Amino acid sequence: MYGDDAAVRDILTGLGDTWAVVGLSANPDRAAFGVARVLQRYGKRIVPVHPKAETVHGERGYRSLAEIPFDVDVVDVFVNSALAGAVADEAVAKGAKAVWFQLGVVDAPAFERTRAAGLAMVMDRCPAIEIPRLG
Repeated sequence: MYGDDAAVRDILTGLGDTWAVVGLSANPDRAAFGVARVLQRYGKRIVPVHPKAETVHGERGYRSLAEIPFDVDVVDVFVNSALAGAVADEAVAKGAKAVWFQLGVVDAPAFERTRAAGLAMVMDRCPAIEIPRLG
């Protein structure tokens, strides 16, 4: 398992409330749309990151992590596994505290690189499933 329960709890409760959601667009049929809404309900500020830079759930979007003009605590990754490693590297460069790869997003070398850089990381899990379990 990539990210034990302690890492899940730490990311969801202890590392900050600003979550960049990479792959989040205004399409309500995409998983990222619903997960971002759940994160908001639990007090997280979501920051959409998508090539279209759309406003989603009332939050301004950006085309990349590098374009976000403020600090980001967690980078939640909703992109294809083949692209996820590059996003994890961008999260490290951005100064994020943690990276979360969604269900089905797996890149073991990226997991190791990200952890070696000092970030908390969870892979192949969903915060919208995990956060209600913390109560």
